[in-house]
Amino acid sequence: MKVDTFDFDLPRACIAQRPVAPRDAARLLIVGEELENARVSDLPRHLNPGDLLVLNDTKVIPARLAGRRGAAKVEVTLHKVVDAATWRAFARPSRRLKKGDRIDFAPGFAAEVETKGEGGEVTLSFEQGGAYLEAALERFGAMPLPPYIQRPDLADPRDPGDYQTMFARVPGAVAAPTAGLHFTPGLLDALDARGVKRIALTLHVGAGTFLPVKVDDVADHKMHAEWGEITAQAAAAINAARDKGNQVVAVGSTVLRLLETAADAAGRLHPFTGKTDIFITPGYRFRTADKFLTNFHLPRSTLFMLVSAFAGTQRMKHAYTHAKDAGYRFYSYGDACLLNRREAP
Repeated sequence: MKVDTFDFDLPRACIAQRPVAPRDAARLLIVGEELENARVSDLPRHLNPGDLLVLNDTKVIPARLAGRRGAAKVEVTLHKVVDAATWRAFARPSRRLKKGDRIDFAPGFAAEVETKGEGGEVTLSFEQGGAYLEAALERFGAMPLPPYIQRPDLADPRDPGDYQTMFARVPGAVAAPTAGLHFTPGLLDALDARGVKRIALTLHVGAGTFLPVKVDDVADHKMHAEWGEITAQAAAAINAARDKGNQVVAVGSTVLRLLETAADAAGRLHPFTGKTDIFITPGYRFRTADKFLTNFHLPRSTLFMLVSAFAGTQRMKHAYTHAKDAGYRFYSYGDACLLNRREAP
């Protein structure tokens, strides 16, 4: 399967630079046999009593840092913890960095380059880890906004709130589970009144979610790994909903990928703690979610491949063309779509 299959034109004007306010005022495209324009605040009327929303409670850490290697400016985004004081990171510019270089981020806060990899990746060893490093990131770090959100500096005062879901509880993500950004207390009240239930799992989103697919054939792409956890309580709630004939609604690609990782061949969910690098493309048979709430994604991305697998490639291309023509806003701070699962032929 060629990556070109998942390409489409997207004008830069479609890329949202700020979320709408309130969050549930974002537009919502219902994708099934037909397309329906709605708002996220309309979500309760598209669900039934007893349906179960599955959310991601990961919390984004301020993992983006501005520093200096001598007189040269260096920007790094931490993306994978190695141990208490060591992280894998993407550095920019990285060409002149070498092993042993020291990067100073603030007085008393520095890291040494241990190794260099491909695509600007480095391994950084901080002088202190644990609680000290967490406090330093909170003080000197910025929200790790994706590269298509333009800011004159690393981020601005609005982004720490804008780029965090209301469910954020477990620190560890270096990118937001963006489908969850649309929820508000008022929307939750309306879902409660409708009888829609919810449960949370945890998947720490990595910066690898933004990496482009550089191969020509989908089969040659290596998916980045992310850490996740589904508790026994969450697994039992999801299994119970399915046993009762209620629909399971995955809120975001992170949730859907972790559900599919932890499900057995019959679709039964089991408690899970560990890493997942599941890569879902068209032809995959889903075993867990009946509906999928997600944002609009990049051309040629693993996320657009995932939505195409869930709802059908041609259906999603049609939906995205409609969204562009109708002025929907794309990517992390953009609008959303609610997909109905289409079984693979």
